Amino acid sequence: MAPDDARRSATDAYPPSRYAWYVVAVLTLANTSAFIDRQILGLLVGPIRRDLGISDAQMGILYGLAFALFYTLLGIPLGRAADRASRRAIIGMGIAGWSAMTVLCGMARSYEQLLLARFGVAIGEAALAAPALSLIADYFVPDRRATALSVYALGIYLGAGLANLIGGALLSRFDGTATVVWPLLGEMRPWQQVFVLVGLPGILVALLMATVREPVRHETGQRDSRPFAVAEVVAYLRANARTLFCHSGGYALFALVNFATAAWLPTFLIRTYGWTAARAGITLGILTSTIGVLGVVVGGRVADALLARGHTDAKLLVGIIAAIGNIVCGTIYTLAPGASLAVAALVPYNFFASFAFGAAAAAVQEITPNRMRAQAAALSMSVITLVGLGLGPSVAGVLTSMVYGRDSAIRYSLLWVTLIGLAGAAALLAAGLAPYRRSVAYRAAWTDPVTASETR
Repeated sequence: MAPDDARRSATDAYPPSRYAWYVVAVLTLANTSAFIDRQILGLLVGPIRRDLGISDAQMGILYGLAFALFYTLLGIPLGRAADRASRRAIIGMGIAGWSAMTVLCGMARSYEQLLLARFGVAIGEAALAAPALSLIADYFVPDRRATALSVYALGIYLGAGLANLIGGALLSRFDGTATVVWPLLGEMRPWQQVFVLVGLPGILVALLMATVREPVRHETGQRDSRPFAVAEVVAYLRANARTLFCHSGGYALFALVNFATAAWLPTFLIRTYGWTAARAGITLGILTSTIGVLGVVVGGRVADALLARGHTDAKLLVGIIAAIGNIVCGTIYTLAPGASLAVAALVPYNFFASFAFGAAAAAVQEITPNRMRAQAAALSMSVITLVGLGLGPSVAGVLTSMVYGRDSAIRYSLLWVTLIGLAGAAALLAAGLAPYRRSVAYRAAWTDPVTASETR
């Protein structure tokens, strides 16, 4: 079969474009729900610290490390399950689980109870990322995946933005210290009510997953539907170890900066410029849900355009561009003498913060055969989450509490995390360019001839 005929045959085997985009919309909604529930904590630092009597370091652990450890612990086995069973069922159960646990965050009366509820949110959200990436890859041909996965990644920035917008709007309506008696739930502080109100809609999103069909798996690298044995997966990943190390390590450091910023940026505006939590939440929510969304869409399109021009390492190139852009913008906003300059710098900062993450997700799909994809994505996401979410908020909190020893130093904590993290990210992604090109060719040669023709 000629390459053009093979490509046409492979394209025809994919689901209809309209339905494929519907699936992306449902999964993007799920991703948005996940990040609302995950990120809402960043806006509630002040009232939670006040009511539970905890420090910035403890808040950093609550936001980051507590979540990341359980997300990582469950991510890889759930990825293995997604390569063997129904991905949509795994995702649906995960959405219902993390939504229920977010509601339980609102019922917490102590630091320990809130910590346990955050563990539950992490376990539920571990069921989304890897299965969703694998699912989308089977709905789109290779040179459309970065765009599709960038749209899915919109959920990160829509969720983070809406967490701030919704949280800010709710806090502006509540009396800061007054309790309200809810039926069945009893007395609740404003921050507890916020958790309940953002958690409940996720149950409806879980029901939407019933409308998603499980697609035919493409690019399996074998003629039957048998899942790869663990030894086969390990051997394949070891053959591409340098690529995976540079990709996952580089984007993990990028994520470390992003998660530290998301966790502490509202607090930075409150402590540095005297803003209210409501004002900080609404301002940051608008920026993230508009400029952040624009950045991830443009980044995906740029990656696909570079790939079409023969740059097979495009999905790492966009990460390097984004890291350099945010080194500049991050320095300006953290050191800005006034709020106006800080917010102005946060406009391009939000754009570059999201620019590369659709391409980052597509990269793993591009270099991995189908029935390894969810496992490889889970491994990559586990590294990114453990380093990014596990360390980012915690490191910033520890620097403020234990190194500087004063709340007002949050700007310097964010500055050092940004400079060191993004410099390391750019260096690792640059070191991975050549290995990534080799891995693209390796996967094409390893799989069947039809798939190989698609990558040319």
